[in-house]
Amino acid sequence: MICWQPLVRGLVVASCLGAAGFLAPSHAEPVAVAAAEPAGEKKDVAEPVESHDRLKLAVRPLTEAELADLAAVWRDRLKDKVREISAVRVGAETGSDAATPPPGSELSRLQEERTILTDRLRVVLDEWERKGGDPKEFRLYASAVNGLEMDVTNVGTALVVLKNWLLSLQGGIRWVGNIIRFLVILFASWMLSKFLSSLTGRGIARIKGASSLLRTFLVNFVRQATLLVGLVISLSALEINTSPLLALIGGAAFVVGLALQGTLANFAQGLLILAYRPFDVGDVIDAAGVSGIVDSMNMLSTTIRTFDNKLMIVPNGKIGGDTITNATASATRRVDLMFGVGYDDDIDAAQALLERIVGDHPLVLKDPEPVIKLNELADSSINFVVRPWAKTGDYWTVYWDVTAAVKREFDKAGISIPYPQRDVHLHQAPSPGNA
Repeated sequence: MICWQPLVRGLVVASCLGAAGFLAPSHAEPVAVAAAEPAGEKKDVAEPVESHDRLKLAVRPLTEAELADLAAVWRDRLKDKVREISAVRVGAETGSDAATPPPGSELSRLQEERTILTDRLRVVLDEWERKGGDPKEFRLYASAVNGLEMDVTNVGTALVVLKNWLLSLQGGIRWVGNIIRFLVILFASWMLSKFLSSLTGRGIARIKGASSLLRTFLVNFVRQATLLVGLVISLSALEINTSPLLALIGGAAFVVGLALQGTLANFAQGLLILAYRPFDVGDVIDAAGVSGIVDSMNMLSTTIRTFDNKLMIVPNGKIGGDTITNATASATRRVDLMFGVGYDDDIDAAQALLERIVGDHPLVLKDPEPVIKLNELADSSINFVVRPWAKTGDYWTVYWDVTAAVKREFDKAGISIPYPQRDVHLHQAPSPGNA
């Protein structure tokens, strides 16, 4: 019985190699590469310069099993090339004529061809990994046999190898291009991050009611995300496989998330604060036992500047889990005052005097009208409540001015502001002798 599955796989692999330009001649400029046939014979196959990109397209429709077979083919080709390099190096070290320098040019050519084969193998491995394969063993082999090799004990050979590598398309020229692309991508990412963050800031500023906290967060997020994406792309330009790096970052993020649950809670509360906007930068708030002016905020904490100019950094988790009092959320505020007069004083005169003081103050609003009423017959005084309205920014000015004016006018009018009083009655007990 004929086993058709291996035959079909072989035909698919052969067609892929043919599409990549390795089993048929091409009109493109060739580079001589040794290829191993199944019988073990070696022949030179013309590899077109553009075959790297063509190979990417050719391997895309292959299945995971077909890519595994193709990866083995490319690994064997790379192994044969490494064997040739080793043979050249062994022959150079055991040469009978010590005056004849080792063939540095030949070694450089073979190393360049090895680099080409390694690139082709990695194309297959990348596609294999995307299809669910496990190319770890192949990647380890490619990394172990790749790289610039030269005998530093023989200065002549080392210089020839180094010179040829620097001038080769797959060596120095290639890495100069990679470094230039790396720097250009980084610079472009930096410029793009500035442009996008500025564009985001202008867009948020046009949204009515958007808080400055939200604007700051989105601007910083866009800038940092753009720089991160640019860094990953720039690392790819250096031929660094970023898939393991991204997987490592994901695993580390999971472990860090478990270890920093409190920090994540602060982060979540920071998002809720941005979404519901209970306060903004510059607001006077009382939250988590801290009173002051909101100085700044990030996703983990809020910085509050107290009225005595101390900076208090409060975790967002505490602020979100506590009552938040925002004194500047409204344009106007009511100033609550209370003044007591003696029981022997004229309450009508005190009422008129309080109304005149409040009505004459330029910062007291006419609408809503102030409330001045006799409110309580206390133990030591008759208490009036005085409740004028003022703009939020004028709150303390009205509070202090009215308090000082009441003291001065009460003194002029002879109206007392009594101290707390208590009546003490003494009963003299009879002495024992008089009993």
